[in-house]
Amino acid sequence: MSETEKTAYNRVMLKISGEALMGDQGFGLHPPTVERIAREVQSVQEMGVEICMVIGGGNIFRGLQGSAQGMERTTADYMGMLATVMNALAMQSALEGLGIHTRVISAITMNEVAEPYIRRRAVRHLEKKRICIFAAGTGNPYFTTDTAATLRASEMACEAIFKGTKVDGVYDKDPAKHDDAKRYDKITYDEVLAQHLGVMDASAIALARENSLPIVVFSLDADGGFKGILDGTGTSTVVSD
Repeated sequence: MSETEKTAYNRVMLKISGEALMGDQGFGLHPPTVERIAREVQSVQEMGVEICMVIGGGNIFRGLQGSAQGMERTTADYMGMLATVMNALAMQSALEGLGIHTRVISAITMNEVAEPYIRRRAVRHLEKKRICIFAAGTGNPYFTTDTAATLRASEMACEAIFKGTKVDGVYDKDPAKHDDAKRYDKITYDEVLAQHLGVMDASAIALARENSLPIVVFSLDADGGFKGILDGTGTSTVVSD
């Protein structure tokens, strides 16, 4: 890492939605987009930061949508968890194509494609500078990948959760619909919950608050966005106490 590339973080969690992997498509995976995000991750790893990842599954299947269409909720949620494993394998392939050692760690046992979740083993991977992609959520229905990301970040002793979105922070209203939307530089967990700002679901926000885990919301669409936030040149909102 060069002298100009310094960061206050040693270990972080990157949480992105499954939709982030779609590119301009309406469904599934867009390999050039997956590769672009992998290069973002590579640029941060080159700064010496240890990286955990959680990727949603909404580009393939959403448990809540399946449930709304009459499917039994538990079954629908398990299908959503399997979708996150597919996304994790795609990201692993892209990262390893860049020469980065990566481990997919699944909360649902599937030894042929991923490691089972064992906390001490995962910590050891991070210490060896491998990227850990945590898949299959928490392994339980009724919990989102936002909650899974916050749980794993707490277990891995991450210093912050970086939530990659389509906008450069948290706004008081949808900036795509309102020109007068105001972006917050900083906001508290309680304010996010009280104003229903939709940064993450309420369970994830509450868990982050209990563990004093900051959530940094930034735009994943901007090239260099992830690295820019870490080196202090990017635009973001920090959710903290």
